[in-house]
Amino acid sequence: MRISKMWKAVVAAVAAGAGSLSVAVTDDTVTAAEGWAAGLAVLAALGFTWAVPNKQGSEGS
Repeated sequence: MRISKMWKAVVAAVAAGAGSLSVAVTDDTVTAAEGWAAGLAVLAALGFTWAVPNKQGSEGS
């Protein structure tokens, strides 16, 4: 299966943001610090995932 670099980064960012926000809403409120942490998690996931190249498949497969 071929997944583009863009979609790999988008999925990682959504997962990081959702994970961060799910922890933040356990007390039924999201503080500014929790919002910033979720935003930074999204940006970090986008950046790191975009920077790592996809593994190239072998020619025989």
